[in-house]
Amino acid sequence: MSARGRAGGRAAARGRAPSFPCVRCGAPLRRVATHGRREIRCPRCRFLIFDYPRACAGTVVLKGDQVLMLRRAHAPKRGWLDIPGGFMEANETIERAARRELREETGLALGRVSQLGIYWDRYYLRGFGYFPTLNFYFVGWWRKGTPRAADDAASAEWIPLAKLGTPGQRLAWKHMRDVFRDVRRMRKSSPR
Repeated sequence: MSARGRAGGRAAARGRAPSFPCVRCGAPLRRVATHGRREIRCPRCRFLIFDYPRACAGTVVLKGDQVLMLRRAHAPKRGWLDIPGGFMEANETIERAARRELREETGLALGRVSQLGIYWDRYYLRGFGYFPTLNFYFVGWWRKGTPRAADDAASAEWIPLAKLGTPGQRLAWKHMRDVFRDVRRMRKSSPR
């Protein structure tokens, strides 16, 4: 790791925001709150980047009373439980992104899916710090195939919905408890 990378990691450990180079002039940048919004402004060339959320899409796959969960293979949150999903790519619809991530991480494809909801969270990127995420979820029913962990997943497992979101469980992201709450509500109002 470079000296700059170690310095950014130490700064984050001490509670200071990590710095990273400006894409225009290379000067070290930091996030700042200005008039109630977060932005990144270069002190040298004044280049401005608003700290917009990054869009993510995922799919909650149900099989009876179980949910397909992944164990994360990489940082952040390596080894923690996660829902199949990830960052959207340019020119990709939300549903297409969710289906692509499901296929890349498990090898599964689903028929019809339903929108579940949108959830705020944040993601940590070493050398950059936390940035906001806007997470779109769909719900679909497993029909056939064996999920095989690939891409960002170390393993894939079916876990009873009743056990997900309980205290002490190592869920990768804070918003996942709300996702499971909403899946339970959806199941009560329209059981399959």
